[in-house]
Amino acid sequence: MRRAGAGGGAGGARLRLAALLGPPLLWLTLAYLGSLAVLLLSAFWTTDSFTSDVVRTWNTDNIQELLTTPVYRTIALRTLAIAVAVTLLDALLALPMAFCMARVASPRWRRPLLVAVLTPLWASYLVKAYAWRVMLSEDGVVNSLLSPLGLHGPGYGTPAVVLVLAYLWLPYMILPVYAALERLPERTLEASADLGAGTWRTLRSVVLPAVRPALFAGSVFTFSLSLGDYITVQIVGGKTQLLGNAIASQVTLDLPMAAALSAVPVVLIVCYLAAVRRAGALDAL
Repeated sequence: MRRAGAGGGAGGARLRLAALLGPPLLWLTLAYLGSLAVLLLSAFWTTDSFTSDVVRTWNTDNIQELLTTPVYRTIALRTLAIAVAVTLLDALLALPMAFCMARVASPRWRRPLLVAVLTPLWASYLVKAYAWRVMLSEDGVVNSLLSPLGLHGPGYGTPAVVLVLAYLWLPYMILPVYAALERLPERTLEASADLGAGTWRTLRSVVLPAVRPALFAGSVFTFSLSLGDYITVQIVGGKTQLLGNAIASQVTLDLPMAAALSAVPVVLIVCYLAAVRRAGALDAL
């Protein structure tokens, strides 16, 4: 009787869990995966050249045009290069900042520093992007600071896009690295020092292996967000064109072609996730 009651209790718990998780999982499947499937499916449709209506006839013309047109290849490679550059720049900035927060700053200052890192996330995306547009203008703050040194700011263009995107996504890289460094046992660093390792050797042999999964986890955010961004390039990119604004410009003109272009960042993100999965990055998210 106890076993039957225990089995019934376990079955009831599973039913309650299914009832609790079922609706949100169903909504996620329909709203996200379903819309993504429709998007990818529409890439194989075409547009009537006379009426501009979408014709639901299966063909691979958009995919072939995407693969054979040099302009699209150039845009895709440029977007990939900017996403990689933003990720590397954020990693170089996040590591010393997170180390200072987790290991150098006193416990009293750690929380204020963490709040300072999170504060930019509370501001509007557009406000931050347009603030950078003002700072990067000819008479902006950047040129005012560099002109006494005989230097000039990047202005508007690809370097400005990398700079602004790196600023926007930097907190997403700092937070997982900070969490990894905070979990790093103090005795590990002490043991490295006792064995005669210097600062750089400890950083290379102890700290970097410990935070590598966190760096990959942060890179998932910086890489994917940079691939899909199209507002920053419109604000500070000048004549630079990326996949995001190429897709946005095609939505009203040729929706199937916009869907085909949208498949490019999806494929790149899936490939990147598969590449970093072995490093345990997904476990650190």
